[in-house]
Amino acid sequence: MPSPLGDFSYTWPFLVAAIAGYLLGSIPFGLVLTRLAGLGDIRRIGSGNIGATNVLRTGNKALAALTLLLDGSKGAVAVLVAAEMGPDMAVLAGAGAVLGHLFPVWLRFKGGKGVATGLGVLLASAFPAGLAACATWLAAAALFRYSSLAALLAFLLSPLYAWLLADPQQAQLAAFIALLVWLRHHANIRRLIRGEEPKIGKNPKHS
Repeated sequence: MPSPLGDFSYTWPFLVAAIAGYLLGSIPFGLVLTRLAGLGDIRRIGSGNIGATNVLRTGNKALAALTLLLDGSKGAVAVLVAAEMGPDMAVLAGAGAVLGHLFPVWLRFKGGKGVATGLGVLLASAFPAGLAACATWLAAAALFRYSSLAALLAFLLSPLYAWLLADPQQAQLAAFIALLVWLRHHANIRRLIRGEEPKIGKNPKHS
């Protein structure tokens, strides 16, 4: 029987990958950037979300674009750095990064909805599948003008893209991220059903 120390010596790199991914993902770039720009607390603007869509509601398109880039990059960086230690590490770091963005320890576990970070993880872990998910988001956003619906459709299809264009492990990661994104969008789903979800460019009063 292996000793507990031996078990830990095997598992600790996986724990480090997951925790490091979580800490990187939990950096609230939307909040940091809006404060640095003198726009106040993004959580008190629009929907109250810390992501790029809500940053756009400040009227600062450049800041929103930078938030989108940084939120996506932190997911991609987590995967790419951990990938140096193996594919399993990359998967754990990517999942941790999305969890960190959704539930950042610095903000009492009240974070964003994981769209940009999730797409960044998918692009870094399975580029063709991530690219297909991004294309789905763009097409759905252009067609329906609902950012939330575009995200829901993109992540709903992402496990299929990963299965067809990557491998089962990446499909499992995509499915895990899709589940988190869908759960985090529960309020948006209810508003979509009621026909109350604001379209892209609108400034909602709810989150």
